Amino acid sequence: MNHLLNLRLTLLLLLVCLTGFASAQPLAQRLQRLLGEPVLRQSEVGMAVYDLDADTLVFAHQAEKLYRPASVQKLVTTLTALTQLGTDCEVRTDVFADGAVDADGTLQGDLYVRGGFDSEFGDADMERLADCVARAGIRSIGGRLVGDVSMKDSLYYGEGWSWDDARFDFQPCLTPLVYRRGCVRVTVRPTARGEEPVVTVEPASDCYTVDNRAVSHVPGAGRLVVTRDWMYQSNALLIRGNATRRVEREVPLFAPEQYFLSVLADRLRARGIETGVTDLGRVPEGARRLGGTARPLTDLVRRALKKSDNLAAEAVFYRLAHSLHPERPATAADGAEVIGTAIRALGRNPEDYNVADGSGVSLYNYLSPDLLLAFLRSAYRDPQVFAALWDALPVAGVDGTLAHRMKASPAHRRVRAKTGTLTGVSSLAGYARTEDGRMLAFVIINQNVLRGARARAFQDKVARELVVKD
Repeated sequence: MNHLLNLRLTLLLLLVCLTGFASAQPLAQRLQRLLGEPVLRQSEVGMAVYDLDADTLVFAHQAEKLYRPASVQKLVTTLTALTQLGTDCEVRTDVFADGAVDADGTLQGDLYVRGGFDSEFGDADMERLADCVARAGIRSIGGRLVGDVSMKDSLYYGEGWSWDDARFDFQPCLTPLVYRRGCVRVTVRPTARGEEPVVTVEPASDCYTVDNRAVSHVPGAGRLVVTRDWMYQSNALLIRGNATRRVEREVPLFAPEQYFLSVLADRLRARGIETGVTDLGRVPEGARRLGGTARPLTDLVRRALKKSDNLAAEAVFYRLAHSLHPERPATAADGAEVIGTAIRALGRNPEDYNVADGSGVSLYNYLSPDLLLAFLRSAYRDPQVFAALWDALPVAGVDGTLAHRMKASPAHRRVRAKTGTLTGVSSLAGYARTEDGRMLAFVIINQNVLRGARARAFQDKVARELVVKD
């Protein structure tokens, strides 16, 4: 009996020693060991880790290979913008009057609103625009209400975007005049069995129609679907299937600049200001600015990174593009050129990579972990840029797209990083503060992985090893 007890104690002591030995291994060895994880049998990974305090590369695995970055592309976009445009850059939406206001308060000409691609423009901002017009003494618009969307080209979607994602709110149309993210909120409430549910849409507007063919509490009607007729680029809101409980959906509209003008016209009429037809055009030389709204670019950066918001990232991307040739509509190629200049400044050849959009939605983006690491290292050396980035990145186990990850891990609150997800792609890139106080920059891109949860579990294991003491 004593022999058996001694054997158990010996095995327990051996296990403790082995566990201690494993945790005491250098970080590079621990990361190398993780490359034997089952998830990598049918997929691959590119990784790079850098000790920012020691200015030393700690670990690299296939770090120079090209991968689809998914939403860690947003790091490249936002860091280039914070560096090139400055942390104090603002995004404006302004109203202009082209003509005099007569004694009756009639504007003898057109009223213009010029968009600067403020993806956060909402109800309070729309009210401010309408107030600017009212304060100018305008009681009637004798001409047109004109939207100026000349900041960017007329393409609503990016190159390499999946066509069937147009139905989802994470892929709204891209336009410099965007209100409530180009979406309406559709609420469906069931009624008596077999009856139509009650459907309400906010805000009210004449730029969409509602086609409600759903029924309440009839299982045979199928799953409830709330969408729009996106196949034909129509703003007919379609409600189908079985309504069993209250459901809310954000539905992106086609031609959101027309939606913007429709709501602005409603807000003006609510102030007793008569409006005429709406149209698109450029603000003419000599038009008088009545006022507008201004939003810090850092607000867009924060949403792009914390929430992995595609619209915010594309707004930042097109602000970059516009800075290259402000005299003409910005294009995605312009944005890629500005980012290419940033890549060259890091000592790399931009022709070795491909930048197709600002959000990472495009399947044409190709970057390497090594390049992303260079962006993170460069940001760390610029106090203003790093402060804005640090504030905007999701915190492990706390907020953003990392709110539900690493809660019980040593990485909890010690990792701030951008996530990325596409079919077959999962990525994580950012910073880790180790238990002994060192700051690491890291990049992980899992490719050809069909179950994203397995890739995220692998990344969380890597994050744990990054923060624990050697």
